Amino acid sequence: MAKTKQTPTVLLTLFSLATFFVLSLSSAADFFLYGGCTQQRYASNSPYESNLNSLLTSLVNSATYSSFNKLTVVGSSQSDVVHGLYQCRGDLAMPDCAACVTRAVARAGQLCPAACGGVVQLDGCLVKYDNSTFLGVEDKTVVLKRCGPSMGLGSGTTGERDAVLGGLASSGGYFRVGGSGEVKGMAQCCGDLSFAECQDCVGDAIRRLRSECAAAEYGDMFLGKCYVRFSTNGAHAYNNKAHGKSDNEGEKTFAIIVGLLAGVAILIIFLAFLRRMCEGHGK
Repeated sequence: MAKTKQTPTVLLTLFSLATFFVLSLSSAADFFLYGGCTQQRYASNSPYESNLNSLLTSLVNSATYSSFNKLTVVGSSQSDVVHGLYQCRGDLAMPDCAACVTRAVARAGQLCPAACGGVVQLDGCLVKYDNSTFLGVEDKTVVLKRCGPSMGLGSGTTGERDAVLGGLASSGGYFRVGGSGEVKGMAQCCGDLSFAECQDCVGDAIRRLRSECAAAEYGDMFLGKCYVRFSTNGAHAYNNKAHGKSDNEGEKTFAIIVGLLAGVAILIIFLAFLRRMCEGHGK
């Protein structure tokens, strides 16, 4: 009888374990695209380190209710000032935005230990910080360019792509999506740019895509403060599929295996519980 009474507790525990591992799987928005660090370093336990930690904590907290924010933390001297921002992809729900920013901040800590400045771009969000001011400054430096394999596109598909990119260039807003037949496109600017600066940045990214990824099945052009992407026949789809396995693939596989094992354990214990119940009624 004691074993039978404990069974529901064991079931609940295993179910909670399985649920935890399923929910802990990284989404496509967490896929790492690029990152970088400045050369200047800060000392451990310095005022700058304290201000940077405060800034990053505030960015993570802000991402629970806003898809963009920029912050500056001042110190007792100019050398202790740190600037930062995050920008989530415009179609992300707030919980996904917060999760993405949290992961980007963690990745920046791994990538840029003790660096005064760092930037991490995941598929769903951007996080950047530095002791030199960059907020409100247009930046059209190419930080990532990816062109898919050549499809030998005919004039019809090429025309669709140009129409989609043209639509992204002319549409308003800081986050833009478009599609025409086989081609889908997306563009976004950082929220600290003016509308005119956003238009200029997106226009430059589109010009580069047209010339450098002319016959590709997908293309990414990330500049310092904006990006433009297109995909033909879902080849890109703005997720891991176009880029191969992410650095979280082993983590995901492990979580799936543990979840499956927990599910099997639940089934075995549940069947044993039913058997004991039947035996009890039989007596």
